[in-house]
Amino acid sequence: MNNVVEADVPDGPFSSHLASAVLKEASAHIGIASTDARLMRLGENALFHLPRSGVVVRIARSADRWDDAVKEVAVSTWLEESGVPAARLHAVDQPILISGYPVTFWRYIDGRNGNRGDVGDLGRLLLRLHQTSPPTTFELPAQDIFVHVESRIESSDVPDADKRFLLDRVAELRDEISGLKFQMEPTSTHGDAHVQNLMVSDGAALLIDFERFSKGQPEWDLAMTATEYLSAGWWTADEYREFCEAYGHDVTRWNGFRVLQSTHEIKMTTWIMQNVDESEEIAAEYATRIETMRTGRATTPWRPF
Repeated sequence: MNNVVEADVPDGPFSSHLASAVLKEASAHIGIASTDARLMRLGENALFHLPRSGVVVRIARSADRWDDAVKEVAVSTWLEESGVPAARLHAVDQPILISGYPVTFWRYIDGRNGNRGDVGDLGRLLLRLHQTSPPTTFELPAQDIFVHVESRIESSDVPDADKRFLLDRVAELRDEISGLKFQMEPTSTHGDAHVQNLMVSDGAALLIDFERFSKGQPEWDLAMTATEYLSAGWWTADEYREFCEAYGHDVTRWNGFRVLQSTHEIKMTTWIMQNVDESEEIAAEYATRIETMRTGRATTPWRPF
């Protein structure tokens, strides 16, 4: 297959150094330079901006994310055809697999990531997404709210006691979720619906990051911002009200919300625990979040990363 490349990539855990090596090979494969690359983000994926080419390169952590990369490409095409403001693909045959790492290429959006002033735009875009007719050329996967969570826990460099606590909590939440009676109709969902998964360009907000798109309950998308408000303290009451008014619904009024809140807390914590070796700041933030879940209260405000 032309989209599978074996290259000289270092062994070891996924890191900014390893991702840079993958980037070099991937860029050469499609014929663009990467010497001007700038690391934008290291999380579930590594994102690099190549200014001269006007491209953003997205590198996933392992080969088992290949299906996600294929889905992201399909979702972008569907959203463009549906008129939903969202990130668009760079015009190459993709995704490609570089030594086991799925890679996709995106048009650079000349703007900024969403911030606290854009919470209303997030609500409006989620409403538009949830009201958009489902794709007809491919099928979105069923919603799996804990996808990758257990693997993050098992592979992260954190104490075994933390791993046992988190895995036990995941098991408890799976049982609680199975007993929920959702109020809203299933629809296409973003799956990682926070304000930093917006880009704002020329005053217009666009959705980005399609890795967790699925068909399922829209309450999960709404509960992300609600958890950031109630658990992490990242929103004021007025800002959260703006989000609810933009969407037309407040998920915290539903009696099942607390289960969704606890689930998002564990997802947010396991996301950051993947990078505890990247910096002292990340390690300290992980310690704050795990303590919050152990005690049930946030003695130190959570910091966004």
